[in-house]
Amino acid sequence: MSSRSAVAPIVLAVGVLLISMVSYQCGASLAKHLFPQVGAQGATAYRLGLSALMLLLWRRPWRRFTQGRDWRALWGYGLSMGAMNLVFYMSLRTIPLGIAVALEFTGPLALALFGSRRLVDFIWIALVIAGLALLLPLRGQMQALDPIGVMYALAAGVGWALYILLGKKAGDGYGADAVTLGTSIGALLAIPFGVAHAGSALLSPALLPYALGVAVLSSALPYSLEMMALTRLPARTFSTLLSLEPAIAAVAGVALLDEQLSLLQWLAIIAIIVAAAGTALSVRRPPLTEPLVN
Repeated sequence: MSSRSAVAPIVLAVGVLLISMVSYQCGASLAKHLFPQVGAQGATAYRLGLSALMLLLWRRPWRRFTQGRDWRALWGYGLSMGAMNLVFYMSLRTIPLGIAVALEFTGPLALALFGSRRLVDFIWIALVIAGLALLLPLRGQMQALDPIGVMYALAAGVGWALYILLGKKAGDGYGADAVTLGTSIGALLAIPFGVAHAGSALLSPALLPYALGVAVLSSALPYSLEMMALTRLPARTFSTLLSLEPAIAAVAGVALLDEQLSLLQWLAIIAIIVAAAGTALSVRRPPLTEPLVN
């Protein structure tokens, strides 16, 4: 019975993380349809601004605000979230969704690599690297990728790594309110870029349903679920499990954006899924007799 109790938080964390990744990529696919009207900057403003508003109205975190918490981790988490979203959407203007996420995944992959100590960890990471190598068009099409888009995606990877590290600290200090407060901080960064680029087009009633869909699917829901996973899994494990993200993005690109994948890229998806599953199964569980620390 106690063994099941120890496994349950891990199963819950992996489950909500999977739901989060699917939701995130569906939202990204929907956001790309907003680019012709408001640009990547406007889509980011919609995403973070509306999701922050929804979370603030739902959670009302000011009722639980107390002094003495790590506000630097919170602001770092929020700013990294805002910057990560902005540069990621900028990359989607010129490169496919699956490839953009594969490049962005270099951030979590670096965290997983630096935090690994066991041989089995390196086996899963090596499989992820092999999958990414197949997923990216390195043998001829890479030259056709927009270099600016590639740079934006890699910059998003840096933001993603910071998001994981700082998000774990913010979650420890603020609990579920960390998502609400962090998203609000991210919105403060993203909204000025959106207004500067799109102006009054952001107020179009016709775009509101799409904007709400992006806000819920890309931020409000996945970030809340990710915080549940972040506070239950080590950063290294969380980062390696995120290796499913490029695979899910590639499938979303095919299904929702008519993007095409080669046979090798499908093999890459399978390799990445196997690595993520292996990582989930090899998570170290805390000792059942571990003493409580006050």
